[in-house]
Amino acid sequence: MPKDVSGHLIPGRLSPLRAVPESIPRPEYVGRRAPAPYSGGDRYTPEEVELVRAAGRVAAGAIEAASAAIRPGVTTDELDRIAHEYVVAHGAYPSTLGYRGFPKSSCTSVNEVICHGIPDDTVLADGDLVNIDVTAYLDGYHGDLNHTYLVGAASEAASQLVERTREALHRGIRAVAPGRQVNVIGRAIEAYAKRFGYGVVRDYTGHGVGRAFHSGLIIPHYDAPAFDTVMEPGMIFTIEPMLTLGGIEWDVWADDWTVVTRDRSLTAQFEHTLVVTERGADILTLP
Repeated sequence: MPKDVSGHLIPGRLSPLRAVPESIPRPEYVGRRAPAPYSGGDRYTPEEVELVRAAGRVAAGAIEAASAAIRPGVTTDELDRIAHEYVVAHGAYPSTLGYRGFPKSSCTSVNEVICHGIPDDTVLADGDLVNIDVTAYLDGYHGDLNHTYLVGAASEAASQLVERTREALHRGIRAVAPGRQVNVIGRAIEAYAKRFGYGVVRDYTGHGVGRAFHSGLIIPHYDAPAFDTVMEPGMIFTIEPMLTLGGIEWDVWADDWTVVTRDRSLTAQFEHTLVVTERGADILTLP
């Protein structure tokens, strides 16, 4: 089990790359070092919104399928296998596979891993937290979400962190409205998280998504007045707060992906893709 003598995670072994049928269209960045520059904007027609919803539904189904296997003794690579097979069985491409060289079809972030954990032979143990992040690419559009799960019997502090992070996401979603600046989302999230003394990660944010995996639009999860983009009907982006039981400083592993809390405190994250409507927000990543 890849942990050090203090019980903190260390990199595990990766399984071979998973195959995707040739009949499934790839995003333009697959096989390249980086995506092509995106200049298409963040607003979508009603028809395009439904295409993002279809992709989001596949991603949500993959997370549901993988989460059903969560229990002590299961590896994060097994969760990735389940998610991968679900996505390709529904005619979609797992967006993370080959994105800037990422080697797997999902991100699995355990305990102190804030985000971008690479599935490997890490064995889940009783009391762990594990976040599963899946993005599906279908008919030219991406849908992106993640959820954090408890493994077996977790501590009260861990359980509360997960539930409150979920609530922080929904408070951020409820802050969405046309005519408001995007910084109101982070203000709502941070105000809630600070009630419990949680750290609110600043350097990893929500983002525009749809035609591009990441459009360049930034959605902060803390009170950040400098982010003053005004929300308009038809805009699509993710909200994905990352809260910690300790500090918000982080380190990244040598793989250039796995981001962990510097103090190795527990962290949780939840994410949905949504579209701004005339009355608020419509979540596009529901099963």
